This record gives sequence, structure tokens and C-alpha cells, in this order.
Amino acid sequence: MKKSLLFSLISIVLLIAAGCTNKSGQDSKPAGGNYAKAKVNYEIKETKAFKLNRIYGIGYPGNDTGLYLASNQGLIIYRAGKWFESTANRHQYIGFQAVNTGFIASGHPQKGTGYKDPLGIMKSNNKGKSMEPVAFYGKANFHFLAAGYAGPDIYMINEKPLEQLSQGVNYSKDNGQNWQVSKLKGFQADSLGMIAVHPEKGDIIAMATRSGIYYSTDNGDTMKLVTDPFMVTAVTFLGDSLLFSSVEENKILLKRLDPVTGNQTTLSFPFLDYDNPITYLAVNPKNKKQIAFSTYKNDVYESVDGGEKWINLLSNGKKELE
Repeated sequence: MKKSLLFSLISIVLLIAAGCTNKSGQDSKPAGGNYAKAKVNYEIKETKAFKLNRIYGIGYPGNDTGLYLASNQGLIIYRAGKWFESTANRHQYIGFQAVNTGFIASGHPQKGTGYKDPLGIMKSNNKGKSMEPVAFYGKANFHFLAAGYAGPDIYMINEKPLEQLSQGVNYSKDNGQNWQVSKLKGFQADSLGMIAVHPEKGDIIAMATRSGIYYSTDNGDTMKLVTDPFMVTAVTFLGDSLLFSSVEENKILLKRLDPVTGNQTTLSFPFLDYDNPITYLAVNPKNKKQIAFSTYKNDVYESVDGGEKWINLLSNGKKELE
């Protein structure tokens, strides 16, 4: 089944305005870890001012206490009321996903660091100081990448046929060593979108589409629509529930959904203009009351009490000197 892919958040805003085969990915890694290290001393230092033009993902890595933003300037971290940035490895981390040991990501490397472009799928367990190839290093870039927080499960959408990888939704149960393609039975949307993986049960995923959220308990082999057919721009897991943002009747909403019972709760959050939808949502698995979201215009909000109160951490991607 061929589906058009939503690989650009710009396209979302424009829309608002108007058999299973095993694939081995082992030889997609460079033999013997033959990849470059950063040539500049890597530190994470407090920053008093910055301007982000694009946020590519947000999350709470388990090896740190901060909220990570993957941006056009590399990693930007909000921790204990202060902002931090890295002195090197300012890669374009597309498909950024926080996990318990750090993060995985795709994207493009900062020039001069010696990493191959594109990055394929990489992982870092030391807050971005170095990266290890997971799969398809130097071969592909994956905008839609997802991972289980505490397990070996990785999902991605592959736009074009690639050696050892099928077109469409692919998943690995062993940290990228072998890949299978999701059958997507029951999937009726005209687009593939953002994937979220249950933090502890890697067989369970949810996908945000222009026609609602599709939910699967078998790695995407069978998919079930669990919302009305409205546009969903971001989704993540909050325990066994789903936290998602939708656009309904020209309004941006934030909701919590039990995908089994269908029960929904609408959460209060700061008003957002119609042309500034929520692009990424994050929940801290170590503290489920700590949640955050970013928007198309690079606003970032965080709540530490489950959405009762929100703090505006960033407006228009800009942090100015105080």
C-alpha cells in the first residue's frame, strides 16, 4: 500500500491553512567502528542568549535531568531554570528520540566533525559527546524516527527503497541489527506521520496522521483508528495513555486518550494561534507529570504538574540576554 509521506512540518501548516520480510542491517554499520570523532573539545556550557530557526525534536533522555531540544544549532538543553548548549557536535539531529541511555537520531553532521552525511541512525550515551552508528550510517536520513524508551525497539518511515530496507514503516526489535516492514492492515489514512512507541512495550505504537491517530499492538502489522478523523500534529505516550495535539474547527487542542477505552480528556494549555500548531510533545518517563511541547514557530512550554500550569521556556526560538 503506497501512502504519501508527511516529511515536512511546513506541509502540515499548509494543510491546516487551506507478508513480513526480515532485513539485516548489520553491514550498514562501518566495520570496526570506523567513524570520526569530534575534533573540538566537547563541553555543555550555560548559554545566556541564542536564536533557533528550527526545532527538530524534544525529549527527556534518561541519562540527564534536562529537556533536550534538537535544533539547527545542535543540542540545546533546559535544566534547572538555565539553558545550555554544546561547544561541538552541533549536528542537525533530525528524528531525535530520547531513550533511557541517552538519545538516538538521524540527520546531518556539523561540517568539520568528520562524520558521514547522512548520519543514518546514530546513538549517543554521553549527552552528544560522541555517537555510535546504529544502522544505515552514511546511507540515508530518516525524518520520522521513533524508539522505545527502555527497550531495543526502533521504528522509522523510509521514503524510498533502500538496500536492506523496505519502503514504508520499518521496525527493528534488536537495536537496528535486523529490520522488518509493518503490514499496516486496517490503515486507511492518505499519509504516514509521526510515530510514538510505548516507553516499555515496544510492540505498541501510535501514529499521528491527517485523519486521526492509528494505534497498533503488533508493531504496526494491524492498525486501528482510535480517534475521530481530525488532523493530529503530534503524539507521544504518557504511560499507557496517549498525549496528543489535534486541530479541530480551527482550534489547536491538547488531549489525553486511553486508546483501549477511547476515553479522552482535554487539557488546558496556553493559547496558540491557528498557524502555530504543536509540533513535538515529550513526557519524562521518570516523572510523568513533567511534560513539554514545541510549536511550529519555535515556542517551547513545560509543565511539571501534569499540565495544570505551564511555563513559557522559549518564544520564537529566542533566548535574549537578561
